[in-house]
Amino acid sequence: MANRGSRNRACMVCSIVQSGSEFFRNGCPNCEELLTLRNSQDAIQECTSQVFEGLISMTDPKTSWVAKWQRLTNYVPGIYATKVVGQLPQEIIDGMEDQGIKYIPRDGTSVEDEIAA
Repeated sequence: MANRGSRNRACMVCSIVQSGSEFFRNGCPNCEELLTLRNSQDAIQECTSQVFEGLISMTDPKTSWVAKWQRLTNYVPGIYATKVVGQLPQEIIDGMEDQGIKYIPRDGTSVEDEIAA
């Protein structure tokens, strides 16, 4: 069941779940350099989502097989969504690609695309 109406939000790049106020106060602990969420309600609205499914609690992402499966091994310990619904702004995706970072949507579409290819 999707999480709707909660104050919690999930980052559309790494899928970490935090309250909106945590994103505002501290930014994303994994993606702040890319998304600059700290002190920006607009960026938080564009780059995080209140609609997400499943939660994973990660204490040691480097050694967790679940972290490997969810592509979370290089992220900080925390709570992550298994699926995040939303679309990142194209300029953010373009900026990531300019830095050599391949954007993989957290909504499950990339897995379906890879299977179809």
